[in-house]
Amino acid sequence: MGGAAGLRGQRVADEALLDNQDAMAENDPGGMLRMTASAGAQVRESAALAAEVNLRALEDDGLPRAVVIAGAGTAARTGEILAMAAGPRSRAPVIAHRSAALPGWVGAADVVIAISASGHSPEALAAAEAASRRGARLVGIGAPDSELQSVVERARSPFIPVPRRAPARASLWALTVPVLLAARTLGLVKVNEADFAETATRLDADAERCRPNAESFVNPAKSLALGLAGSVPIVWGSSPLATVAARRFADTLSANARYPVVAGALGEAGRGRVGLLDGVFGGLVESDRDIFADPFDDEDQQSSRLRVVLLRDGGLNADDDTDEPFAVEERRADAIQTLAERRGVRCDVITAEGGSSLERLASLVAVPDFASVYLALAHGLDPMAVPAVSEMKELSNP
Repeated sequence: MGGAAGLRGQRVADEALLDNQDAMAENDPGGMLRMTASAGAQVRESAALAAEVNLRALEDDGLPRAVVIAGAGTAARTGEILAMAAGPRSRAPVIAHRSAALPGWVGAADVVIAISASGHSPEALAAAEAASRRGARLVGIGAPDSELQSVVERARSPFIPVPRRAPARASLWALTVPVLLAARTLGLVKVNEADFAETATRLDADAERCRPNAESFVNPAKSLALGLAGSVPIVWGSSPLATVAARRFADTLSANARYPVVAGALGEAGRGRVGLLDGVFGGLVESDRDIFADPFDDEDQQSSRLRVVLLRDGGLNADDDTDEPFAVEERRADAIQTLAERRGVRCDVITAEGGSSLERLASLVAVPDFASVYLALAHGLDPMAVPAVSEMKELSNP
């Protein structure tokens, strides 16, 4: 494809591209695969960098009334991760705030964590400045020697430097770890060094399974990507933890592979969006499909269809205080699989593994992260360069 926007790629995914090392390297000049594989290293690096920053000042005024995570995109996702880790019985509410202005109620009784991978996000900068004016406790997380660091240090507040990786979506774990450590200092979460070490090990192991030179039939990320090719993905999480992972997958599928995605909590889906399975991209189109047809056939990919990706929590901490009993989540997840099967809608299931909530989250994020990159490469797209994002910034800036 050509044009003023510099678009390129192909409508139909090509499985052969994913087993061609040279082709993948050519379509990934920015190294998105390499950055995705660095997730485990990001956990270790950020934990070490945060340990060098004195966060004890956050304890001086005791438990905050609320914790506001200020930022946009991936930075805001860290707020959802913190809310999940703190749980429904959190001692203070955790709010992911995506706008450039803080809520009017934020004041001296609250903590604001301003996050920007680049250090120049308008949302994070405005929040940091407002928090300083209002006397709220402030923490900054972002690129070193950036505008955000200057604002935070002028307010005599702690700043945790995170080496910049562009785009920001490649820095999820680098940004998440400092947020969790700041929250631990405030007494909101119980996360320890062993949790970080196990999470990093899990991410390393999944990166090895999803490595570029592993062929499609043994690489879970390539298999997932090829299953999603030509579809309209619906990603549902069975629990609050799995829902965070589902929304993260929607982010990466949209940005890396340019696929439209429906994502959210399975509990919400059961009250309305599950009807998509009966619609013109679900049961109606699948009823006319030859069950013996090759799913990777060009004609099959040209016909849009739903593809459900179900992320299940696994119930490893079934006795913990949760929003809903584990048995309810399991019955709901089983029901979705049955409904999809009855309508001929294909369904991929990923079940969380690990002993801590952080490690279980990592087990639901790692393979989908790689899958979004492989899906882009199968279409001949550069997963890092998104022309529409650059144009949007140019057109919306003064």
